[in-house]
Amino acid sequence: MNIPGELIPIVLFICIAAMVIGVPLVKVFAKRIENQPRDLRLPQDVTMRLERMENAIDAIAVEIERISEGQRFTTKLLSERVDKAAGSALSERAS
Repeated sequence: MNIPGELIPIVLFICIAAMVIGVPLVKVFAKRIENQPRDLRLPQDVTMRLERMENAIDAIAVEIERISEGQRFTTKLLSERVDKAAGSALSERAS
């Protein structure tokens, strides 16, 4: 493959011209695409479903908190019961 010497500068100037003309055109096109107004509203049925999901999640969170409180209360009662049993066992040994 024998490339003539005059072809290299010609190709270089064509590439430079394409870059000088093409880059600003691409920037303008990209800016036009970015600035187009978008309809970001959700459909009514999706909004209603999201509201129902939000209410359900809030109800689940309340129920989980109630379960946690019950578990803490049960743990407290059991630990007090164990402490009383250990205290009475120590007093019996001492006497």
